[in-house]
Amino acid sequence: MKDCVFCRIVAGTAPATKVYEDDTLCAFLDIRPIARGHTLIIPKVHAAELDALDADTGAHIFRAGHRLALAMRRSTLAADGANLVMNDGKAAFQTVAHVHLHVVPRRHGDKLSFAKGLLLRRPHDPVGTAAAIRAGIAALPTEDTDPVEGTQA
Repeated sequence: MKDCVFCRIVAGTAPATKVYEDDTLCAFLDIRPIARGHTLIIPKVHAAELDALDADTGAHIFRAGHRLALAMRRSTLAADGANLVMNDGKAAFQTVAHVHLHVVPRRHGDKLSFAKGLLLRRPHDPVGTAAAIRAGIAALPTEDTDPVEGTQA
């Protein structure tokens, strides 16, 4: 879909700081992050909402989210946890009509900075942040069913 910004990112015609990509999905830093490392995972095939997404692709996205959350813990981002959030439809505050999973790294005691991030939503060294996440991915053990085996970007 040519008017979808996420489809343009997949096609390479819109800029994005990618942290991972495979045949099915693409993960990149949010341009208006809540916290440093806030990453979006999208299917490469356009699906505006969950009802247009096949279950296998949805499962692949959540497996990738799990791996990226673990990578953020092992990276220099030093996350203590993560929020994995998918807003499905306008009623759920979905702002881009393309399925996407937010992976937001969290730290103990970050409630104030998290709330501030919700309001300000400013980038935090995208190049260094992406490099840190890729290093965290590389530090994870690989598995046969691992959707985030490499660091292609």
